[in-house]
Amino acid sequence: MLPDSASSPRWENGDRPALTKAFTDAGFSADVQNAQGDTNKYATLADQELTKGCGVMILVDYNGAAVAVTQKAQKQGIPVIAYDRPITTGTADAPSMLADYYVSFDNEKVGELEGQSIVDGLKAAGKDPAKAVVVYMGGDPADGNAKLFHDGAVKVMSAAGIKPAAEPVGVWDGQKSATNFEQALTSLGGKVDAVWVANDTNAAGVITVLDKNGLKVPVSGQDASVAGLQNVLLGKQTATVYKPFKLEADAASQLAIQLLKGQKPTESNTLYGKPFIAVTPILVTPDKVETVVTAGDAKASDICTADVAAACTKYGVK
Repeated sequence: MLPDSASSPRWENGDRPALTKAFTDAGFSADVQNAQGDTNKYATLADQELTKGCGVMILVDYNGAAVAVTQKAQKQGIPVIAYDRPITTGTADAPSMLADYYVSFDNEKVGELEGQSIVDGLKAAGKDPAKAVVVYMGGDPADGNAKLFHDGAVKVMSAAGIKPAAEPVGVWDGQKSATNFEQALTSLGGKVDAVWVANDTNAAGVITVLDKNGLKVPVSGQDASVAGLQNVLLGKQTATVYKPFKLEADAASQLAIQLLKGQKPTESNTLYGKPFIAVTPILVTPDKVETVVTAGDAKASDICTADVAAACTKYGVK
């Protein structure tokens, strides 16, 4: 179950085909659905799957909708893999993993890479991080990963002396992120030295506001989306964290196939009390954009539009 199409292009463009291929190649059938940002639709689609019957469920949570689905599946003896986002109960300060397994990138590491890109960007601009005006633009707190991204980023940035000058409520929406950032920028009298942003979609919204105000400062992001890679090449975004979707999909499908075959996976890593298979994220700066293209997770023809062509040539993206 995929969550939506708006928060990131990865779900339909990356995860759907990768998961489908992995199961099909292994001789299993897969039914990949997308809740399209609707918790009611999420529940309805899941009920349909449970009625038809399935051997394992792989769920990307959306605003907590996966909790009830997980509980229903487990009552039927169907193991649940929380994919990319944790499915938890408890409190924000003391979460407990409800799903049987969790497969994702090391999301605190994602945040650490983002935070380091902000620290490095400030130093490259000759700014003292401890004195810099930095705005924090996190993800939707209903997404358990948002906290992990935030915690990882804060760990690195606070060690460099950075404190948030403003921190609007997190969202996974580029348009809302732009509006929230513009309000924060106004409250700061138009002064900002860097913006920690949790993903490329939100970063694109922030960058439209920076461009409108003639500002160019370090901006972080993740997902290695086409727009994110373009902004990195143009110097509008310091870096993006690349999470090769195929690696995550392979890890989840291999785990699911083991379960379907009646095997009991062994995993020593845990998160919130359940087995956690963590995939390593990669920081992509302008000189590393070509690696995403080479891996097949982006096309040079999509990235190197007319306004980005010179930067593509400079950094060898072809």
